[in-house]
Amino acid sequence: MGTVTLGVSIAVPEPYGSLLQERRAGFGDRAAHGIPTHVTLVPPTEVPGERLPEIEAHLARVAAGYQPFPVRLRGTGTFRPLSPVVYVKLEEGVAPCDRLQQRIRDESGPLVRELQFPYHPHVTVAHGISEEGMDRAFEELAGYEAAWTCRSFALYEQGADGVWRKLYDYEFGSGHSIRAVPAQGGSPVDAPTTTPAAG
Repeated sequence: MGTVTLGVSIAVPEPYGSLLQERRAGFGDRAAHGIPTHVTLVPPTEVPGERLPEIEAHLARVAAGYQPFPVRLRGTGTFRPLSPVVYVKLEEGVAPCDRLQQRIRDESGPLVRELQFPYHPHVTVAHGISEEGMDRAFEELAGYEAAWTCRSFALYEQGADGVWRKLYDYEFGSGHSIRAVPAQGGSPVDAPTTTPAAG
């Protein structure tokens, strides 16, 4: 069956998701429309394809044991010069995101992995573009604010075309699959899917 590249993230809901995706594209980030606006929980991870059912069941169990929590975005930050990234900061929701990503990557589960950098939840708005473009992103979104109640996280798979497509949403408190976040900016990242069995 080969390997697949997966990621787990919290989708930024509408209208914020599309707005930030369009701004990211406007700063010159050509990958913007292939990446739904998100807060990463598990970065791109290559796994054997036959482990997908096990991973889906694990994520459903994690979500069933978690409760909704508030998220607030405010202002910008950057990982430069260590990494060419500008992001919108999480003012609220950092601790719940951190606990959640630890549970998903738990050593007893199928998504255990080491992180290249210490976990720092954020919403990327520019990555690997010109310094001028990153400066624009940092300055123009410095006053940006958004807030919502996070009720789920999602499993995504990266296609051969580089586009990240949602496989499933997992609802907090139940682990059930839901479709809470529509496609952003007309990009093919949230195609309808079937519902996985919660394990």
